[in-house]
Amino acid sequence: MMRVYRIQDGASSRYVIEREGTWRALEGDLFGAFTEGAEIPSEGQKVLAPVLPSKIVCVGLNYRDHAIEQGKPLPPEPLLFIKPSTSVIGPGDAIAVPTWAGSIHHEAELAIVIGKRASNVPLAKANDYILGLTCVNDVTARDLQNKDGQYTRSKGFDTFAPVGPCIAVGLEGRDLQVRCYVNGNLRQDSRTRELIFTIPELVTYISQMQTLLPGDIISTGTPSGVGPIVPGDTVTIHVEGIGALTNTVVARQ
Repeated sequence: MMRVYRIQDGASSRYVIEREGTWRALEGDLFGAFTEGAEIPSEGQKVLAPVLPSKIVCVGLNYRDHAIEQGKPLPPEPLLFIKPSTSVIGPGDAIAVPTWAGSIHHEAELAIVIGKRASNVPLAKANDYILGLTCVNDVTARDLQNKDGQYTRSKGFDTFAPVGPCIAVGLEGRDLQVRCYVNGNLRQDSRTRELIFTIPELVTYISQMQTLLPGDIISTGTPSGVGPIVPGDTVTIHVEGIGALTNTVVARQ
């Protein structure tokens, strides 16, 4: 397994590959052919969101315990919504919450990063279209979600999709621990074996309706334990094998 980070490089960015703590430059195209180049220092680097997706396709109520927590029946097929690309931020960036919107919640999620154009993907071939896995915090304005009866406004604010810290390539996603900490206190703790719809099933299902492009993200849903975050908080999403995605919370100006 390797981890791929996107880091600041002057006014632009570049990809690096990490294996066993050593960073090397990625030479070539992350979504095509690439090799490992010269070793570079990991200290002092600004880590960015690992991809800039055209869209994030999110799956609602995909953990049994979260559906129960929300008082909703288990869905017979995946419940989908989209977060816009403008909601994406990286590790260390601030989640800017609109204080007028009521309660804002964290949602820790394992996410799939698409590696190549995917349309009408057969289930048996689904894994061939996955580049790797990452972490997402599906930040949600819960009061607005309940008021609107749909998810576009409540989940689409700028900064409401922290992503990172890396893409874990070659990591098996069937049974990974997913946790969320707020100010160091454990809020969510589950495993991806509790998903109602599996990673390959989601790739196949979604690609039957819309074309997934290289770098697009499928966020697979959140377990129970979602709860409020407020300005001044620090939120960490941790997925086994990927690492920790940490963001502070500020009031939106």
